[in-house]
Amino acid sequence: MLFNGGTSRRFDFRPKPDPYCQAKYTFCPTGSPIPVMKDDDDIEVFRLQAPVWEFKYGDLLGHLKIMHDAIGFRSTLTGKNYTMEWYELFQLGNCTFPHLRPEMEAPFWCNQGAACFFEGIDDAHWKENGTLVQIATISGNMFNNMAKWVKQDNETGIYYETWTVKASPEKAAETWFDSYDCSKFVLRTYNKLAEFGAEFKKIETNYTRIFLYSGEPTYLGNETSVFGPTGNKTLALAIKKFYYPFKPHLSTKEFMLSLLQIFDAVIVHRQFYLFYNFEYWFLPMKFPFIKITYEEIPLPNRNNTIGQAR
Repeated sequence: MLFNGGTSRRFDFRPKPDPYCQAKYTFCPTGSPIPVMKDDDDIEVFRLQAPVWEFKYGDLLGHLKIMHDAIGFRSTLTGKNYTMEWYELFQLGNCTFPHLRPEMEAPFWCNQGAACFFEGIDDAHWKENGTLVQIATISGNMFNNMAKWVKQDNETGIYYETWTVKASPEKAAETWFDSYDCSKFVLRTYNKLAEFGAEFKKIETNYTRIFLYSGEPTYLGNETSVFGPTGNKTLALAIKKFYYPFKPHLSTKEFMLSLLQIFDAVIVHRQFYLFYNFEYWFLPMKFPFIKITYEEIPLPNRNNTIGQAR
């Protein structure tokens, strides 16, 4: 199968999460419906960014530029503030790697992501180690149109994808697979607001991206063709062996041993098995193998929406 580029699929509906998938921290615990604003309301739009898992690790991941993105809104008619973000239903590890369940032949994924909307903006959370800055003012009508789009986007784009896979670190290098995460939701929303007529301030906006670098990916098959009754037993075993070191809830000793196994697979043997759009791909890894960047992606304008957002 020739590779023709990897972007996240859209789906007809959002399936119910499997009861096996359990979040350590509840997804969107105070979520609420998006309100309908008066057409003539002026809604201030805020760029929100803070270190991932700041509530647990403080600004530790901020030093590594691993940041979470969201959008804030303030109605000037009511004075009410709102936060909107998109993130994993069952935390990042479950979205990035599967569970190997003894009773199931194929790896089991808990990789849904979704939008969360709630009243209020936690100023301290965003300001202390991150960003809370106004980037635009939109009308109530633009906000309402955005809300309709968010519902559609949330029902059809449902699976979190951590990795961006490229041929090399060079800007013009081929992108094999694109991520689908919190920052991509923010970029899509900015694009949509620009389409509705929003005018953004000219300020620097940077986003975290986690890259894998590989040669051209090789298509391996879907879950049924790899792990089914007529599947490739050797390939199925290789994929499960690759994912085994990433299993959750390890002791310190097990974690250090797993790091050595991961290093051996990815760096020494230059192998990575990627699960994307319900298909498995083999990545022949290349130096520098993996990299976390904090890249500037400018805010859009009405004539130039953000090319990276889908």
